[in-house]
Amino acid sequence: MKPENLTELSEQTLLKKVKEIKTNKIIDAVIIGVTIGIVVYSAVKNGFGFFTFFPLLITYIIVRNSNNTKILEAAIQKELESRNSN
Repeated sequence: MKPENLTELSEQTLLKKVKEIKTNKIIDAVIIGVTIGIVVYSAVKNGFGFFTFFPLLITYIIVRNSNNTKILEAAIQKELESRNSN
């Protein structure tokens, strides 16, 4: 979703999007924790190799996506604040 479209959405929809973003942050944190756990377990059990670091690619993708999510969340919060100040 682009920030330009936020002005067209209702306040209820924006609040719903903020709630979805917060839920996705929790899910992302759990996935990152699991993948780091897999890397540590694999390194201890089997040594270092390609499949030891493969889960870190998933972690990288999630972290990169979370940066976009932070920008979207900030834009939604700014839009909600501008509506409440009026």
